[in-house]
Amino acid sequence: MHASSRPLLALALAAASAGLVPMPVAAQETLAQETKGQGATPPAAAPGDTHIGLIYRPQPAPSSYDAEAVPDDEGVAGARMAVRDNNTTGRFTKQTYALDEVALTPEQGRDAAVAAARDLASRGIRYLVLALPAAEVLAVADAVKGEGVTVFNTAAPDDALRGAECRANVFHVVPSRAMQTDALAQFFTLMRWRKMFLIVGPNEADGLYADAFRKSAKKFSLKINAEKPWTFGPLARARGDTPTRAEAMVFTRGLDYDLAVVADEANDWGDYVPFRTVDPRPVAGTQGLIATTWHPTLETWGAAQAQNRFRRQAGRLMRPLDYQAWAAVRTVGEAATQKKTADPAVLVPYFADPAFGLPAYKGVSLSYRPWDHQLRQPIVVAQAKAMVTVAPEQGFIHQRTPLDTLGVDQPETTCKLR
Repeated sequence: MHASSRPLLALALAAASAGLVPMPVAAQETLAQETKGQGATPPAAAPGDTHIGLIYRPQPAPSSYDAEAVPDDEGVAGARMAVRDNNTTGRFTKQTYALDEVALTPEQGRDAAVAAARDLASRGIRYLVLALPAAEVLAVADAVKGEGVTVFNTAAPDDALRGAECRANVFHVVPSRAMQTDALAQFFTLMRWRKMFLIVGPNEADGLYADAFRKSAKKFSLKINAEKPWTFGPLARARGDTPTRAEAMVFTRGLDYDLAVVADEANDWGDYVPFRTVDPRPVAGTQGLIATTWHPTLETWGAAQAQNRFRRQAGRLMRPLDYQAWAAVRTVGEAATQKKTADPAVLVPYFADPAFGLPAYKGVSLSYRPWDHQLRQPIVVAQAKAMVTVAPEQGFIHQRTPLDTLGVDQPETTCKLR
């Protein structure tokens, strides 16, 4: 390639990696030629790179029929793409990035996560991306407190992490449960579906999701006409007819509701409910119509370019956890580009600054709420094969940004960042 064309190519690559415009075909081909043979894993890092740690626990596939549902590199592939994006932009700013990955086994618990975080911090890594449950996020955040380490939560939706258990060194990329249920509640309000039947699973997470939906229903003037616990076992995982099927159908008889809301975060039974209610009613919540950060059918705002690029690099579709890990790593790269420095002392306060914005294929720049460090973002409302809408819905207004109609607002927060 002629040397004079490189500045124009560089500008195109930077804009595309930031999610502002689709990458031109010529630029894609040139980038592919320059990176040919590198594979999905970023090249080895030089000592002066900004290292970002990733601690995750690969999840086993739920069953043989759904063996591809949870890829081994879920989340990791998104973080790897973000490192590539950071390095593409960093070619002009002379900033380079590397990803240090730590995979925990299913048997390793909180202590192993803390040990991994301390090891990464001891090597000078100042940014940790966690794809771990809430208890481990808190344990890691407390373990590295005071060491100048910033933690990005990409997998734990617990509202408590943004409330009474919030930490000043934690930024939340994954939406809270309140944001997810608010997104659904806004759509139900728009559709004038007012009467809800809430079905709650037996797990602790199911109860937390149900609690978030109750608050969303009150917030948007929806009425929960009926609420019942699910007591029929993991029928969705069984994938077959059982003696309890008739009982499960009777379970929905004699109720006055517009829509059934299921709280089943373990995916044990929620997919069993659609088309098995006595009356024909839609199903939403953790299954059926869901609220999520990313969906394969999202193609507007340059998202198609991101979808295709991810598929080329990872060999599969991008999943929500991939997007959340991508956004966490891109937060560091975008802030460094905007501030023209890699100094964590400059970047970390800037993450929550109103001037910071993260282009992320959602039509608006994303930003972190200063009162609880939650990433503001539009939420995709989708069914299995199609995107239905994007929240916040039109007509829901806020004095700062419509994005703050989703989740806990500043006047209601119990978070006290220190």
